[in-house]
Amino acid sequence: MTRSSDPAHPLCRRDWLRWSAAGAAAPLLWPHAARSQGRGVLDGGVLRIVVPYAPGGSSDAAARLLAEALGPRLGVPVTVDNRPGAGGRLAAQQLHREKSGANVALLANPATMLIAPLVFKDNGYEPDRDYVPLSQITRYAFGVAVGTGVPVRGFSQLHAWMLAHKDRLSAGVPATGSLPHFVALMLAEQLGLTLPVVGYRGSGPLLDDLIGGHVPLAIDALDALEPLHQEGKLRILAISDDHRAPELPMVPTFKETGLVLSAQGWNVLYAPAWMPGTRARRIAEATSEAMADKVVQARFTAARMVPVASSRDRTAQMLSAYKAQWAPVVRRSGFQP
Repeated sequence: MTRSSDPAHPLCRRDWLRWSAAGAAAPLLWPHAARSQGRGVLDGGVLRIVVPYAPGGSSDAAARLLAEALGPRLGVPVTVDNRPGAGGRLAAQQLHREKSGANVALLANPATMLIAPLVFKDNGYEPDRDYVPLSQITRYAFGVAVGTGVPVRGFSQLHAWMLAHKDRLSAGVPATGSLPHFVALMLAEQLGLTLPVVGYRGSGPLLDDLIGGHVPLAIDALDALEPLHQEGKLRILAISDDHRAPELPMVPTFKETGLVLSAQGWNVLYAPAWMPGTRARRIAEATSEAMADKVVQARFTAARMVPVASSRDRTAQMLSAYKAQWAPVVRRSGFQP
């Protein structure tokens, strides 16, 4: 059995990118498997899962695993359509305007569905009006990481290095206006520093620049950082969760470093509001079933993601609570795109 096909074996980023490229080239076809589950084939044919970031990041990885799991349950090919641009907003703007009647869904995170509507005057879409949440897919923490060219091995050393190199400071994030962007702003405020934030078109380009020494510091989803940490290509110095990550037992949480800061992100599958309700419900049901499957969960876990099986109602409740927590933080930051 190969590393990429073994759900119990962690995927390194090189394996993942090769597998992702193959998945993008070939739709997933399992009509017989879908019929065997007794739910019939999804009306309307192929389902496209639109990812608003470039291949190689955590959202892209989650979409590809989800596509693989949904094919047998829906009985149609499920493909992944990467549409990077405008910090994730481009895909959300385009998708709700298509009104094509096709089967299409958006795998979105807080950047597109919480932060952008708060900070862009002409955002181009309204999440509560233009999209319907179907199911939460994953949750994730963030990490603060440095490239090997930054000579620090602990967060206290990083703070001292930042104070001594104020003219060289910048923090890369996977997208301008993403949650890591606001984590960077909160981090700088608590450390008493000015920290320019550099937004990228996804985790792939960001981590390439971090490894290459073009940006000294990055804040990104932990599942994107951790494989490269294990390979020695970067160092994670602290994480945003309330508890240490099992795979990184020596890396402290932000709170353990003395910061008053914690943050978690999510990936949620959305349908455009114009999609017929019966189709949206069918996709939501299949997604909840897929994410509750132990084999599917093992594949997400092997790819260093925390899988979530959630109904439409529970997903809506989570989103409401999350907005209540983070909307005041975003507004208080005074961030201007």
